[in-house]
Amino acid sequence: MAKDIYSIIEKANKSGKIDKGINETTKAIERGIAKLVVIASDIEPKELTQHIPILCKEKGIKLIEADSKQKLGVAVGINVSCSAVAVIDAGEAKADIDALK
Repeated sequence: MAKDIYSIIEKANKSGKIDKGINETTKAIERGIAKLVVIASDIEPKELTQHIPILCKEKGIKLIEADSKQKLGVAVGINVSCSAVAVIDAGEAKADIDALK
């Protein structure tokens, strides 16, 4: 991967619009406005995010798993861990997101 997912999220946060947290991310997916969804793989209990991959598949939204909710929180500019992030407007990160597989 050319850029790590955290720097892409950080760039999207600064130049575009993102939704943070499981509930906000779920709403963004259901509305079909998410361009990219990132969920933390170290979330406990796993049931909290089990519905997200299914919704992303239904809506055709790109889903990526990040290894750390702590690092995801830092990338979105909050001082707490973050389990899920939806990129609504990629801003300057659009090319990076398009380059993701």
